[in-house]
Amino acid sequence: MVSKKCTPDAEAVLARRHDNGGDYWASADGRLGVGDPFSTLTSLLILHELKVARTHEAVRGALQLILGAWRDDGRYRLAPSGTLYPCYTAAAARTLCRFGYARDRRLQRTLAHLLETQHDDGGWRCSKFSYGRGPETEFSNPGVTLPVLDVFRFTEHVNRDPRLDAAVESLLDHWVVRRPIGPCHFGIGTLFMQVEYPFLRYNLFYYVYILSFYARARDDQRYLEALRLLESKLDANGRVVVERPNRKLAELSFCAAGRPSELATGRYREIVKNLGEAEHGLRNPPGHLATASPDTSFAVAGAANNVSSNQGDELVPR
Repeated sequence: MVSKKCTPDAEAVLARRHDNGGDYWASADGRLGVGDPFSTLTSLLILHELKVARTHEAVRGALQLILGAWRDDGRYRLAPSGTLYPCYTAAAARTLCRFGYARDRRLQRTLAHLLETQHDDGGWRCSKFSYGRGPETEFSNPGVTLPVLDVFRFTEHVNRDPRLDAAVESLLDHWVVRRPIGPCHFGIGTLFMQVEYPFLRYNLFYYVYILSFYARARDDQRYLEALRLLESKLDANGRVVVERPNRKLAELSFCAAGRPSELATGRYREIVKNLGEAEHGLRNPPGHLATASPDTSFAVAGAANNVSSNQGDELVPR
C-alpha cells in the first residue's frame, strides 16, 4: 500500500475539477483535452496512478464524459468541433482502459477502428502537418503509436496479432533513427531521454514500460539498449528518480523532480516482471516490493471521498 503521503496529491488534483470552467476538469463548452495536465483526460491518468477508485464520484463523472464523446465509428470527439485525430482516440481509449473498460462494446469498436487505420509502416499517424511536409512526414507518429500500444496491452490482441508486432517494430526503428518523424515531428533527443513520470508524453520511461508488454520487443537489442539506459538512471537503491516532471505538477510529491518516486518505481518493477529477472539479469534492488499484476500493485487509502484501490484494469493474461 502506498504511503499516505500521496493522499494530498490526489486531493490536489480532485480540487481542480472546475478549473477549466466546467465540471470534471472539462471546459465550459465540453472540451476534454484543455488545461493539461489538469484536463479531463490527463487528470484521470494522474488519479489512476494515485489509485483513486473509478467509483469515486469525480472519476465516475469524468469517465462518463469520455464515454459520451465516443462515436459509432470508434473515434472520440473531445471538443464540440474540429478534426478527429488518432491521437484523440488513443488518449481517450488508454484512459478508459486504465479504469477497466477494455472489454466494453464501445472500446471493442475503437480497437477495430484503430486496426483499420494503421499506417503503412505499422504505426499510427495524425494527418496534421504543423511543420509542413517533407520525407519525414510520410512516417507514422511515434508519439501516437506508443499510446495506441498502451491501449492494446489491455486486450486479447497483445502478443497474438502480427499487426501489433509491426507497430512495435516501427517504434524500435525509431530508437535507431532518432530523428523527428511523422507529421508531428516526434524525435528521440535530450528531452526524450530524461525520465518523466507520470506517463503523459513520448518519453524513455513510457517507451520502455509499454514495450515491455510486447514479446516482439523484449528480446530486441534496440529495446534492451533503451532499458539499460533507463536502468542507468536508477538510484543506488534501485528507485526511479524523476528527472523531468511536468512543471504544473511541481506541487505533487509523487513525481517531484530529482527525488525517487515510489509509484514510478512500482512501474519500473512491472517492467522487470514483464521481462523476467532471471532471463535478462535485471536489477533486483534489496528489499524491493513483490511485483503484482500491472496497474493493481499498490493503493492509496483515504484521500477525499472513496479514494481507494482501483476497481478496473482488466488485463488479458499475456
